Amino acid sequence: MKKLLLFFVMVITSIGFIAAQRTITGKVTDVKGDAIIGGNVVAKGTQLGTITDYDGMYKITLLENSNVLVFSYTGYESQEITIGSSNVVNVKLVEGKILEEVVVTALGLERKRNDLSVSAQQVSGDDINKVRSNNFVSNLSGKVAGLDIRQNNSMGGSTNIVLRGNKSITGNNQALFVIDGVPVANNTYNTSNTQTGRAGYDYGSSIADINPEDIQSVNVLKGAAAALYGSRGTNGVILITTKKGAKDKFNVTLNSGFTFGTIHKSTAPEYQKEYGAGYYPFFYESDLFTPGTNSTNYVDYQADASYGPRFNPSLNVYDWRSIDPKSPQYGKKSAWVAAANGPDKFYETTLSSNQSVIFEGGGSTTQYKVAYTRNDEKGMMPNSKLNKNLFNIYGSIEPTSKLKISSSINYSNTNAVGRYGSGYDNANPNTMFRQWFQTNVDILDLKDAYNRNQQNVTWNWSAPDDASPIYWDNPYFMRYKSYQSDSRNKFFGNITAEYKILPSLKLIGRAGGDMSFDIQEERRNKSSVDKGLYSVRNLSYKEYNYDLFLNFNKDLNTNLTFDATLGTNIRRSYSSSIFSTTNTDLVVNELYTIGNSSGTPVAPVETYIPIGVNGVFANAGITYNKVLTLEGTIRRDQSTTLPADNNSYFYPSVSAGYIFSKAINQSWLSYGKLRASYAEVGNDAPGLSIFDVYDKPTAFGSVALFSLPAQKNNSNLKPERTKSAELGLDMQFFDNLFGFELTYYNSRTLNQIIPIQVSGATGYTSKYINSGEVKNNGIEVIANVTPIRKKDFTWRLNFNFSKNNNEVVSLFDANTKQIVIATFQSGVSLVAIPGQPFGVLKGRGFVYTNGQKTVNEDGYYSSKTDQIIGNITPDWQGGAGSTLTYKNLSFGFLVDMKMGGSIYSLDQAYGQYTGLYPNTAGNNDLGKPKRSPVADGGGVILPGVKADGSTNDIRVSAEDSDVNPYGIVNNPNEAFVYDASYVKLREVNITYSLPSRLFSGKSIKGLDISLVGRNLWIIHKNLPYADPEEVYSAGNVGGHQGGAYPTLRSMGFNLKFKF
Repeated sequence: MKKLLLFFVMVITSIGFIAAQRTITGKVTDVKGDAIIGGNVVAKGTQLGTITDYDGMYKITLLENSNVLVFSYTGYESQEITIGSSNVVNVKLVEGKILEEVVVTALGLERKRNDLSVSAQQVSGDDINKVRSNNFVSNLSGKVAGLDIRQNNSMGGSTNIVLRGNKSITGNNQALFVIDGVPVANNTYNTSNTQTGRAGYDYGSSIADINPEDIQSVNVLKGAAAALYGSRGTNGVILITTKKGAKDKFNVTLNSGFTFGTIHKSTAPEYQKEYGAGYYPFFYESDLFTPGTNSTNYVDYQADASYGPRFNPSLNVYDWRSIDPKSPQYGKKSAWVAAANGPDKFYETTLSSNQSVIFEGGGSTTQYKVAYTRNDEKGMMPNSKLNKNLFNIYGSIEPTSKLKISSSINYSNTNAVGRYGSGYDNANPNTMFRQWFQTNVDILDLKDAYNRNQQNVTWNWSAPDDASPIYWDNPYFMRYKSYQSDSRNKFFGNITAEYKILPSLKLIGRAGGDMSFDIQEERRNKSSVDKGLYSVRNLSYKEYNYDLFLNFNKDLNTNLTFDATLGTNIRRSYSSSIFSTTNTDLVVNELYTIGNSSGTPVAPVETYIPIGVNGVFANAGITYNKVLTLEGTIRRDQSTTLPADNNSYFYPSVSAGYIFSKAINQSWLSYGKLRASYAEVGNDAPGLSIFDVYDKPTAFGSVALFSLPAQKNNSNLKPERTKSAELGLDMQFFDNLFGFELTYYNSRTLNQIIPIQVSGATGYTSKYINSGEVKNNGIEVIANVTPIRKKDFTWRLNFNFSKNNNEVVSLFDANTKQIVIATFQSGVSLVAIPGQPFGVLKGRGFVYTNGQKTVNEDGYYSSKTDQIIGNITPDWQGGAGSTLTYKNLSFGFLVDMKMGGSIYSLDQAYGQYTGLYPNTAGNNDLGKPKRSPVADGGGVILPGVKADGSTNDIRVSAEDSDVNPYGIVNNPNEAFVYDASYVKLREVNITYSLPSRLFSGKSIKGLDISLVGRNLWIIHKNLPYADPEEVYSAGNVGGHQGGAYPTLRSMGFNLKFKF
């Protein structure tokens, strides 16, 4: 460590600016003489550069030894100009015929896009940061074809990132993240309860600790492009390249941004305002305040529903405030009316702050960068905040013309208080607001009740003379007195050495590390409905990667270029955790220690999972005449998660690309390429999956206990294996004004690691085996259009579209009909069934007659159990972006869309049963109140037919919760399955760059002022009162929603200063 610190000191202090300087000015135009705005002007061999202004003018100051300028602009061929004696250099750029973009590929090696014959899509750091987010992964949504991102709406919530569909039934489906050539973990640590909506907290994704300001580009590798990652490459790879500082100059960049968020009203619950508390349409009887009278004007204090009496402002009643001695309404009646302030008033305006500073510079043989970013987030829930401190140091030095040494160190510190409870739980107030609530309860009255004495006084009493809650805590009490806190410290980085053995041969050695340490504490007050609790979880993850490889690149002759890599990788990872919790209750309230448990504390649960993988890899490619490219890769992995005599596997790939536009040579065709590839990649067996490990439950007195787990491990497991093929066509027309990339892919994932049931006589209930197959195939389209490209005005459009067809081809044998992925509340499950897409929803379904829903003899819908009622896989998804630039002003937006798929709403199933939502009230087809007795013209006739096929004409009662035809009691689960489609205005940004002439001769070089917005408009959705995009947490589980959080609409501004 001391040597590394000394290295950075040497790098930073080795900068010199004593050489003489020279200023070059000029104008950059196209062949017509129109100015090129935003063109790049760079001193060759350095990172010293500038961009042209709205007149095409530039000004650059060079050191004496810089004598070549490189001029470039998107869609134009680059030019290198050797500077003579003149200090004025004017350049005309010619529109390009081929794409010379350089992209980062596997192992962190750079390749020209022309030479690629595999699918790889790149997103610049600027595009990611136009509309800033504390989790940069969210900013990829709608920008990458085939990338499916699902996210939790909670503060710092996790994101689920899947490329080209789910491939593993029970294993990991998330893409691998690689930063500067080193894999970095995207751990979530969310429990199975959190993933299935059965309470818990979403602690976010560790990849969100990456500093978005430090990202130069993100390159998404799919199929054969990820083959060199072997047993980790089956789900694709997201390569992140970070900024590296600058040579021969010193820059300082300051960013300051603030965004404010309010909830989308369309994603918050909307109540009916005709009826109040109760399961039945009458008041409660009590003589608490009127002894001997047995008054009937008491609101049903034990009902967490709104099927009670009709509101009447002329009627005064005793409500929950009447028994609170601290309330101004104590002992008094109030008008029987709907609440003036609903749960939407519970959510607060969010504030997110992003402040960063970057110092970068270097000399002729050195580069360095030092960056710091501070993120602060105040959540929508009371008492919620999250802050991050992100540090990054990079340095490189070239001691000789053959040797380059570079290193990067990153540290992040994340602290949160009051993360949001998820799923069906008292810690999640949305469960109450969306499912079990009284429409007469004013949320601000609950706030006042808590503020008066900080006690758990709420709207559902245990008894007329006992205001303690029977079902639900006061949400403000819960947020301030029963809360969680957590902290994470994450370190990652690498040191790399490159040595040029020959001009065409390099030896590269790299050592990388990724470490994170988490502490998660959860607290529940003794006065809570669920009694007191304290739990603490300590987690650590460490991964080390060591790479050594030779890279050879040489023009064999004027027509042939050969590129090859041969190397080895050693990976070691260590994951450990310890969890401890109190039992029954706390002895002393608000003393949160394990020793304060009223019962014997639950035995700590400890895990330790070491994994080691040794890999060797090679790739070779040959390019003929810059037109035809052939490439092959091979990787062999040896893993400790597999049995010793069966732990070595090979992963090959081959690809080819042909640039046919050179042969056609038509002016209208700027570029055209055909490409094809085939690859085999893996998904390693999980750790500790070979041998059985005993569980250690709570001791019996002083006697330690051990027990076998319910699931049998398998010493013969193999990694899952994905075989994929793809075909692609890349085209650009009319001097790159229009173009597209079209890809068709087909993949099969074999050796699925799945649990099968075994006889209970074995002592186990299930066993993991290798069996089954999942198939994915589909198309991806990326298109670009430039409708306008003028001197002062440019308009660019970008589109992406993807459609993935997914199918579980087989499982184990004819007796294995399905694998249950997850079970949810209310009898719904997520399963894998042969012949169906991954993740179909099963539950009680409608009975259909001639395609119409069938009612029984009582007029309610008939149902069947164990039916397929939905499918979580979307039909297609895409994005459309627009950027207009006029001189120094730019305006851009992004529309993100996903169509198809299903989602089950537990909120609607219970909320309609309890009479919260507007469709449970109002008038029927006769113009009478639905909730009036049928004899008085009330009730409803459900759309559908009788068993004999005749139109239904049976009127059913909607008077109370027991007989109402809307909720879960008298409806199958299928009634609450909705189309999960959405279309969102995901991003909007307006940026004005002050003209460079304003800063001539000043220390400040530039100022960008931006107005930004995110999720400003949900253009289309079918799920009522919620966002279909929200999930409980990252993982394979989806298609179910309960206690959903509203989606935020955020707006703000950003200032970027350059010095």
